Amino acid sequence: MEIIKDLEKLQPEMQNWRRDIHTHPEIAFEEHRTAKIVADKLESFGIEVETGIAGTGVVGTLKKGTGNRSIGLRADLDALLINEANDFEHKSQNPGKMHACGHDGHTTMLLGAAKYLSEKGDFDGTINFIFQPAEENEGGGKAMIDDGLFDKYPVESVYGMHNIPGMPVGSFAIKPGPIMAAFDIFNVKIIGKGGHAAMPQTTIDPILIGTKIIDAYQSIVSRYIDPQEPVVLSVTQFHGGDAYNVIPNEVEIKGCTRCFSSKVQSQLETQMEQITRSLCSAYGADFIFEFEHRYPATVNTVDEAELSGKVAQRIAGKEMVNLSPTPAMGSEDFAYMLQEKPGSYIWIGNGDGEGSCMIHNPGYDFNDEILPIGATYWVEMAQEILRPL
Repeated sequence: MEIIKDLEKLQPEMQNWRRDIHTHPEIAFEEHRTAKIVADKLESFGIEVETGIAGTGVVGTLKKGTGNRSIGLRADLDALLINEANDFEHKSQNPGKMHACGHDGHTTMLLGAAKYLSEKGDFDGTINFIFQPAEENEGGGKAMIDDGLFDKYPVESVYGMHNIPGMPVGSFAIKPGPIMAAFDIFNVKIIGKGGHAAMPQTTIDPILIGTKIIDAYQSIVSRYIDPQEPVVLSVTQFHGGDAYNVIPNEVEIKGCTRCFSSKVQSQLETQMEQITRSLCSAYGADFIFEFEHRYPATVNTVDEAELSGKVAQRIAGKEMVNLSPTPAMGSEDFAYMLQEKPGSYIWIGNGDGEGSCMIHNPGYDFNDEILPIGATYWVEMAQEILRPL
């Protein structure tokens, strides 16, 4: 591993930063304490800071030399609504909130890189350190863009990184093209005619209709979408009824879809609504169908992904960098930034030992061992792109 020595020495301090953030998790658009920590540290490094972008977003700007090139390096700030199950000293002190996805580590790695680059960075141009709120479900990346992020900071390319439990410490994975799926949600209300459970013939039973709709939805992936297209359609909620002997007036069906192209997103929405309409019509029920496009697919541009892979190989060695990983069905709102600018999103191994259970799990914790590895990646990427002529 070619880790920058100063960042290896900084690891204990970065660990303290990370564990402090972990202890005080804040959810989407409420990251006031975390944002202040970030802003204060950036300012202490001599970096120009703007706060309040999309509410709690922070951008630190570091310029060296006379070059007019500019890049963005992005980390996420927010935690999740999960009760932490860990019992170590730095466990969450905010009940029901937890850094269960490693954003505390992402923020810390970028802060470590910012400190090094401000003190010893060898580059010619401008680095914008983007600390984004509300990655989890709330689209903070889009909110920052809508609030003028790239108008005020017109970067030529932008880069993101996420830890992956199960990948060995010191490893990376990246590829051109889609690497994370699009994420959409659906809400369907079936409106029938309730009545006595002993006299179902007098009702229009929304539970019966709802179960048939759910069953029919599962045929979309296997019979309407190209089988070579990765697609997931998951019904995750079915609500209806309050009594043993009453057929309710209505039920609600909710869930999400995942795919890698706008074409498939459109196909899913169209076919789901058609199935809902047809089955409700057949049984004499009404319906309300809502399909909300949340996050687009995260799509790496070719040149930027290839450069990221080369930098990762230089740090970790070729055998530790997977240049053709299987795209993940999870989603990421960094996708919005990649719709605006060229760039790449890379995975860094969080390890597969104790404490490395999957993200969004109440027993998860970010692996502090990888803090200097991720920070080194950020430094090397910035210096490679903004190499002095």
